[in-house]
Amino acid sequence: MGILGSDARDEGGVIWDERTFDAHDYALLCAYTHPEAPAAELDLVTDWYVWVFFFDDHFLEVFKRTQDMDGARAYLARLPAFMPVSLDEASPAPTNPVERALADLWARTAPTTSEDWRRRFIDSTNDLLGESLWELANIRQDRVANPIEYIEMRRKVGGAPWSAGLVEHAVAAEVPPELARTRPLRVLRDTFSDAVHLRNDLFSYQREVEVEGENANCVLVVRRFFGVEAQEAAELTNDLLTSRLHQFENTALVELPLLFEEHATPPHRRAVVYKYVQGLQDWQSGGHEWHMRSSRYMNKGKREPRSPFLSGFARLGATVDGSALERLLLGPTGLGTSAARASLSTVAKGIGRLKSHTYVPFVRVGPTALPDFYMPYKARVNAHLERSRQHCIDWARAMGMLGALPGLPGTGIWDEEKVASFDFAACAARLHPDASGPALDVSSAWLTWGTYGDDYFPVVFGNARNLAAAKLQNDRLSTFMPTDCATTPPPANPLEAGLAELWLRTAGPMSEDRRQWFRKSVEEMTSSWLWELLNQLQHRIPDPVDYIEMRRKTFGSDLTMNLARITKGAKIPPAVLRARPLRSLEDAAQDYACLTNDVFSYQKEVEFEGEFHNCVRVLENFLDIDPKRAVLVVNDLMSSRMRQFEHILATEVPFLIEDLKLDDEARGALGAYIEGLQDWMSGILDWHRLTGRYDEAALRRRRAPRVFGAPTGLGTSGARIGQSIKHRTTP
Repeated sequence: MGILGSDARDEGGVIWDERTFDAHDYALLCAYTHPEAPAAELDLVTDWYVWVFFFDDHFLEVFKRTQDMDGARAYLARLPAFMPVSLDEASPAPTNPVERALADLWARTAPTTSEDWRRRFIDSTNDLLGESLWELANIRQDRVANPIEYIEMRRKVGGAPWSAGLVEHAVAAEVPPELARTRPLRVLRDTFSDAVHLRNDLFSYQREVEVEGENANCVLVVRRFFGVEAQEAAELTNDLLTSRLHQFENTALVELPLLFEEHATPPHRRAVVYKYVQGLQDWQSGGHEWHMRSSRYMNKGKREPRSPFLSGFARLGATVDGSALERLLLGPTGLGTSAARASLSTVAKGIGRLKSHTYVPFVRVGPTALPDFYMPYKARVNAHLERSRQHCIDWARAMGMLGALPGLPGTGIWDEEKVASFDFAACAARLHPDASGPALDVSSAWLTWGTYGDDYFPVVFGNARNLAAAKLQNDRLSTFMPTDCATTPPPANPLEAGLAELWLRTAGPMSEDRRQWFRKSVEEMTSSWLWELLNQLQHRIPDPVDYIEMRRKTFGSDLTMNLARITKGAKIPPAVLRARPLRSLEDAAQDYACLTNDVFSYQKEVEFEGEFHNCVRVLENFLDIDPKRAVLVVNDLMSSRMRQFEHILATEVPFLIEDLKLDDEARGALGAYIEGLQDWMSGILDWHRLTGRYDEAALRRRRAPRVFGAPTGLGTSGARIGQSIKHRTTP
């Protein structure tokens, strides 16, 4: 392929010579990560890894070191053409070793795969290739990412989702298409990827940061964000790696069986998925073993380290070579020592797993001392606010939200006083300051409905610990959002009645494509309530990465943003809305708003509701810190996401506009939409400061016995059942 030749870079010279290539030992990597692959398959997979590692080193030497952004874009733009989805489509003539090897690999791989697998593998390969520009841009700007941004982007540019696709091929277990894009399969892929990347960051910290001048490494990201030394940053990175593997285990053991039942997956397809899961596990352990041995990283034969991360090993009495690292990280090795390693893992890592299941609910925490929030935008208020305030109360009453729940006397969730003090119209007036009166009414009603549902699910299904009923309710909600706006079933409760009324009012003027888009955002929010309930049933505080990614859904971020996309974003070309800069802009805005809510709602949720789906509480558990410190960390995350928003706006959006050659109308629509995101963030912060939903005095005044009067914790299930029966039968 020319990978070991002098034509690997335009100006001559060699990226890899044969000695370097042999020392990296990619064959050993693939033998470890795919231990049951037949010889021919192992050859193919190994060639893929030779290609991907060479691409990484080639891109570093030719484009990152020279900071040649224009050349990098032109180079990357050609590569997708060598992976056509259709088997009948021809590829262009390759002009360099990377293109030549990719064309050869695709010709040997694609004919044995389904179109669904090819599309998914192409997507992950394009992410791996294209997002290299993100790393290059950060190097040019001497910019280190914030933790949330880093995990998301490392997942793309690091290539482990690409590795997960190769696992399917190597073990001959393509994930069934109807399951491939569900949450459990996505989380298995993402947790696998994050653990692979975080492990690589630990091993490659010295080489990447000290030798190569890279700044995309989690140890460096954690150092900068928390202001700690490299050794402590490495420990925190390892804690996150461990947490992601715990999430992998929980997803495989808890969520997969539920998914199979939901889809009525036949046994042979379940076996395929479990074979894939085993392949991911093999890759995880094999990848660790290879990192211990490959000369690519800080193993035997490397120079004496200067890094504080490595000197931390020396403090433990180990010399920095491959065998010492192996003893430190793996414990005893060799024949007959596997039991000792398993025991060490159980003791050392089981404590962290147990900690996530030992939450004590309804602990008195007192009011939260609010930090100084970084907010560069000023909230604007819609002139139709008073009209929509009354509309919210009238609409909630008409939908039955202010009375007792059907079949559950004395179990009302809201009353008029609560709705008035929550003041959802004040929030909508800030999210959509330029909306007409009727449009503001709709926006206010959606906020009312979404918050009612968020309160409804834990009260009705959480206290009763009835996941099956919650799943049935969630499935029914979709029937009240027909994409043809035709008939719906009779609503059985206020949640269904509110959705049926709002759907017809909102979706009626939309095209069918936009209805499907909008319906998906509602479904993602309502299904996320099931995720919260499942964690509640397990008494399990979420992993921090899983929490952040699901929080966007539980908060209904896409739902409320879609209201702006429908209006201000209607004239933005779809390619712009799909582009990474705009999606990153939206994600940063969503995280700022979600974390704002978590800071303000901490006392309400933890002390008054026994809740733990709150980032302050999640970080208390993960970092083992007190609530005051956790609030400050959450605020730092908010500030970093806001600064990322500003950075994207200043550096990436102008290039996107030029690159896609947007006309004046599209530019104006994009500008109005971005202004809407700024209104969205500033409006949500402003509303939290004035609403009565989180006021301690109001919470104590409104406090009532929890529905069903249910105690919680070990040994209380009988009492909960008894209380449930009492409330269902007593008038």
